[in-house]
Amino acid sequence: MTSKIADSIRRGLEEAVAFAEGTADASRFGVHIPQEIDVKAIRGKLGMTQEEFAGRFGFSIKTLRHWEQKQRAPEGPARAYLLVIDRDPKAVQRALRKAA
Repeated sequence: MTSKIADSIRRGLEEAVAFAEGTADASRFGVHIPQEIDVKAIRGKLGMTQEEFAGRFGFSIKTLRHWEQKQRAPEGPARAYLLVIDRDPKAVQRALRKAA
């Protein structure tokens, strides 16, 4: 059993080094960013007003309203950011907190 764990850890470390060096097989490390993000649902899940959500996460209120009214859709990086906000809003808030 121990050798299986050691082998798994070794493989993981080798993959991490290859990824960091840029020599890893990129097809194994793909990401999935949904084409559509329900911004209003994310905000609602957090119980925030539009003003609170925009201010907390750095969006303009105008952009947020356009997304929620489906007049515009978030582009790739914004969709990825919104996905992270949806999955772990506290981590995003910690990362954006001003240094003391």
